[in-house]
Amino acid sequence: MPIPSIIQENVELAPYTTMGVSAKAKFFAGFRSLEELKSLIEYAERSGLKLLILGGGSNVLFLSDFDGLVIRNEVEGFEIVSETADHIHLKLGAGENWHETVTRCVEKGWGGIENLALIPGTVGAAPIQNIGAYGVELKDVFVRLEGFDMLEMNLRTLSFDECNFGYRESVLKHELKGRLIITSVTLRLAKDPIPNLSYKPVSTMMQDRNIADPEIKDVYEAVIDIRNSKLPDPKELGNTGSFFKNPVITKVQFEQLQASYPDIPGYLVDEHTIKVPAGWLIDQAGWKGYREGDAGVHEKQALVLVNYGNATGIQIRSLAEKIIQSIRSKFDILLTPEVNIIP
Repeated sequence: MPIPSIIQENVELAPYTTMGVSAKAKFFAGFRSLEELKSLIEYAERSGLKLLILGGGSNVLFLSDFDGLVIRNEVEGFEIVSETADHIHLKLGAGENWHETVTRCVEKGWGGIENLALIPGTVGAAPIQNIGAYGVELKDVFVRLEGFDMLEMNLRTLSFDECNFGYRESVLKHELKGRLIITSVTLRLAKDPIPNLSYKPVSTMMQDRNIADPEIKDVYEAVIDIRNSKLPDPKELGNTGSFFKNPVITKVQFEQLQASYPDIPGYLVDEHTIKVPAGWLIDQAGWKGYREGDAGVHEKQALVLVNYGNATGIQIRSLAEKIIQSIRSKFDILLTPEVNIIP
């Protein structure tokens, strides 16, 4: 069958991912409407092609060329769909840039996502792994999402409860993985917001800057400064942000580790489990600043694996596997990648 006009052939994917490793898609297309999306899915099915959905490319690592159709979500939208005296419901196109969306909301005085500034990627990727940073998670402001169900070939809505959010988790990473393509996300934002200063470095920065009564713009600027101080800019150095999830271990295991490592940081998840920063574990194991060819561990933040220019996806994964093995051996903790690795 003829190839739809919006499809390109043999497209280099490095410019569409923040890690910037070289890999080619046999076919590639962007979609901005439900009609375009349907036509691409139908073409892939009739042609027997594997299908991969790409957002901002900030949470993906290609190990080789993709012998199928990569479709990039470019759906736009920024619309208030309902409001009360205290809140608005803002419907966003899944292809919108996340940080630019945060910036627009802060400029309008709508609060709730300012702590999530500078997280790379698109709006549509945000609920998939329930993005979070500096004391806030997407689920805190989430209302609903719309997505195209490739099995039923129709548009469906998922409520907060149906998304089954967890730490960097949602139903979209499990039961609905590879089945639902998000087209819009609706958030509940405050008109008269109270800044979230629960993350100590943010509150400390407010004190250092002599800001006694901070507004969301102050928090937004602080978060950007904190992230820039320890995280590399993907435009300058290829990376996917946090490569690993922060592991959650039992309180008993944490107390055992404390005996050997009194300074080990931990954050209570519930009465039985504690979250340990993966970056601290990797740093303690001596990996910070380590480099193998062009694959490396960032010199300021051990949680971030970087591409110094010409690293391959396989080289990045190999380094990740060595780190996982090292942490398992030293701490008896299993690290798991936060990044979606495409074989």
